[in-house]
Amino acid sequence: MELRLQNLSKRYGTKYAVDDVNVCLTPGVYGLLGANGAGKTTLMRMICGVLKPTSGMIRLNGKKIEALGEQYYEHLGYMPQDFGFYPDFTAREFMLYMAAVKGLSKNKAKKRTDALLHMVNLSDVADKKIKSFSGGMKQRLGIAQAELNSPSILILDEPTAGLDPKERVRFRNLISDFAKEKIVILSTHIVSDVSYIADTILMMKDGRFILQEPMATVTDGIEGKVWELFADERTAEEYSRRFAVVNLHHENNNSVRLRIVSDTAPSADAKTVLPSLEDLFLYHFGEDAQVEGSEN
Repeated sequence: MELRLQNLSKRYGTKYAVDDVNVCLTPGVYGLLGANGAGKTTLMRMICGVLKPTSGMIRLNGKKIEALGEQYYEHLGYMPQDFGFYPDFTAREFMLYMAAVKGLSKNKAKKRTDALLHMVNLSDVADKKIKSFSGGMKQRLGIAQAELNSPSILILDEPTAGLDPKERVRFRNLISDFAKEKIVILSTHIVSDVSYIADTILMMKDGRFILQEPMATVTDGIEGKVWELFADERTAEEYSRRFAVVNLHHENNNSVRLRIVSDTAPSADAKTVLPSLEDLFLYHFGEDAQVEGSEN
């Protein structure tokens, strides 16, 4: 299984939302990271066929997706950021409806619905209306519908947004279970979610990939650029104005411990520490970064 994006661009007027993206995806979990407006959602919508590229092409196993037609969509499972549920449907009714839309036979639809509702821990509420569900339950139902046709390409746009930490852990585990032998693209600005489950990080800025790196080596480029130091409160405020501060913690002795990302040492007594994915995100996006979900 190989999904290749070649010189893929999407332009609105004179502005490029996605600008000349090239990548070859094979089975594994890809964490698609970027600040808001980086082009992540536009890229995923093009992969799903919702948007037509301005230029470039997408190939599945060497064939253009336009030539594959419906055959291509049989490979896809998509959970958009703002998924539209029918609130008066029960979870079971919704799954059977989506199965019909995807062309599953009645027998297969029933079997997949039962199996997936069990997998996402919604069997007990299968016959309750969706309008009574919590945000986490709706997100789990969203990923279940994306899996109905057993896709080989699973695309999830901000699937953990708005979930509490316990639900996010459950959701990450679900994605890991679903990811076997699939291409999974997980878009998020909650860095800790991808740091646990991604095999590869794709980082977007201004419509382009600025990084395509295996998770194991993605932070190598900022080794020696993450610093920790202690300062009094007034000095800590000054550091916060001058540097990208990843974390700031008030200690019991009235000092402040700061974690700073900088090409040069912020002070003579600053010590380098091992970089994290969160540090990398802040290094590239600075004030545009909205780092969430740190579990350090």
